[in-house]
Amino acid sequence: MKAMEQGGSCVRRGGLPRLWLELAGGFGGLVALLALAITTLALPAGAAWAAGAVLLAISALILRFRRESRGGLGPANCVTLGRALLVAALAGALAAPGWVGEHAVAVAVLAAIALLLDGVDGWVARRWHCESDFGARFDMELDAFLILVLCVHLLAMGKAGPWVLAIGAMRYAFVAAMQPWPWLERPLPESRRRKLVCVWQVASLLVCLLPVIAGALATMLLALALALLAWSFAVDVRWLYRSRPRT
Repeated sequence: MKAMEQGGSCVRRGGLPRLWLELAGGFGGLVALLALAITTLALPAGAAWAAGAVLLAISALILRFRRESRGGLGPANCVTLGRALLVAALAGALAAPGWVGEHAVAVAVLAAIALLLDGVDGWVARRWHCESDFGARFDMELDAFLILVLCVHLLAMGKAGPWVLAIGAMRYAFVAAMQPWPWLERPLPESRRRKLVCVWQVASLLVCLLPVIAGALATMLLALALALLAWSFAVDVRWLYRSRPRT
């Protein structure tokens, strides 16, 4: 990973810091998206408010972990912020499970767009040489949250039992395990396997959102996604255990 993204190091002279302006633009984008959903798909107001609360929490975390609050996010992280708007809308929809059941295709399309943008931010980071530890962490945590949100949607829709939450909870269980076993915090090497498994998780989850996928087929797809994720985590934990510092 490169230290700090070059594209995000500029500071706006005078007025509000660029980061605050970008986050405000993100909220404007979310308002426009929710207004469209309310007027065309009758999205309940409660879901819109919940989506705003989720984006507010994401923005607070960005401000907390972004090292230079007066520096902008940079082009790649702005794409990730755009993904965050979609993820916030999907999370807000959890407040209206009945509406989700009636508009499952729209929810799946929104999730699909978020999945497609997952590859765009990485390409932008490489194209404009603006990779950073912050950007990699922002992208990874947003992926983990999206997976958890989709798992809750599937549970609420009756597509799977509570076991499906294990797909979304595995990342957070891994983070919690870092407390008793600090060697789990060590950075992992780049892995295409890890990225492919992540994409497979989201793809399987959003396909299962579709009304035509149900019963045994949904169970099979989700069980396979869980098995692949468990295998991927096991590979990483094994590598971390073997490379842990010896005392």
